[in-house]
Amino acid sequence: MRPGDRRVALASVVGGLLLGVLDFCWIKWLPFPVAELGNSTATWAVAAFFFGHWVRSGWLRAALGATVLLVVAVPSYYLAAALLQGDDLAVLWAPSSLVWMFFGVLAGVVFGTAGVWARGTGWRQVVGAALPTAVFFEEAARFAGKATDPDHSSGAWWNVAIDVALGLLIVVLTSRSPRRRALVVAVAVPLAAAILVSFTLAGGALS
Repeated sequence: MRPGDRRVALASVVGGLLLGVLDFCWIKWLPFPVAELGNSTATWAVAAFFFGHWVRSGWLRAALGATVLLVVAVPSYYLAAALLQGDDLAVLWAPSSLVWMFFGVLAGVVFGTAGVWARGTGWRQVVGAALPTAVFFEEAARFAGKATDPDHSSGAWWNVAIDVALGLLIVVLTSRSPRRRALVVAVAVPLAAAILVSFTLAGGALS
């Protein structure tokens, strides 16, 4: 049974508040390497995906709800930082916060829709399930780059292993047959490469 529109709207706002606050607490108090999951674009993207998966049907409802979830999470994160460690409240409306909200809109639309697609059939199911897997694979690739860099700790290999394992777990949870799981992984790899290039270009444009 799919949730009603009011329930989706309420869940997107409450979920965003919880995501932002719990994300800050995760980073602040949990040890390495699991703390890195809090400081992770993949984690937020996958939160939007599972929101859409919970919505079940209606890609527009899922996209809007997931967008609200991520946009609300940004000021909630900085509000938690202000309350729990005394950060300046002005960061809530700083340009960097607005940039993250903009990315939240993009991720909410893409991954909220993917969550609905992952419940479907055919190519949409494959692409829908592959997208959250791809963001974890992409993040694993970035950590691998850090692990091989002499200026960074080799401990980043732990983060590579965690991200790959979480990506594969999503495949298992969203695809039933071994053939479909293999297909999802095959699609996730080039998607991860595309996301990595997009992050590189976006980082260059913002720097």
